[in-house]
Amino acid sequence: MVQFLESRQGIRLLLTPNRSLSWRGNVIIWCLLCLPVLAATLALTLAGAWMVLPFAGLELGALAAGLYCTSRDCHRKEVLTIDRDLVRLEKGHSHRQCQWEWPARYTRVCQQTSHRLLPANPRLYLQHRNTRILLAGFLNPSDVDRLLVILAGAGLTIDRRQ
Repeated sequence: MVQFLESRQGIRLLLTPNRSLSWRGNVIIWCLLCLPVLAATLALTLAGAWMVLPFAGLELGALAAGLYCTSRDCHRKEVLTIDRDLVRLEKGHSHRQCQWEWPARYTRVCQQTSHRLLPANPRLYLQHRNTRILLAGFLNPSDVDRLLVILAGAGLTIDRRQ
């Protein structure tokens, strides 16, 4: 998703992945999936197959870990600030974990599209001299197109490569 943030100078964008489910929704899904597993495990344990218990626990633990990792990954954020003299990219989850700043005049956006036989998955990179940083690799093609229009309107050079 591409969202505009308030900025006194230039353009400031918040780039985030599309989140189809909140953390609370993930917990509800996990609980609903636990019910049949625990019911089957209880029935099998009462029938004498107690060895099912540890495997059911491992299954539910692996499911919880997968839901947690996916949810955490969907909460990535990138803040792109473009003003007349400077381009700043900040990446992180709950706080800024890394940041790059370059002069706007010498920074360009490189768009690479995938091979013609593969599904369309364009990638954007911010490039300054020999430094190249992936920009919002989680965006879908329509959001990438929207972001390209915004970046071109902000005066950045767009380099399209196949």
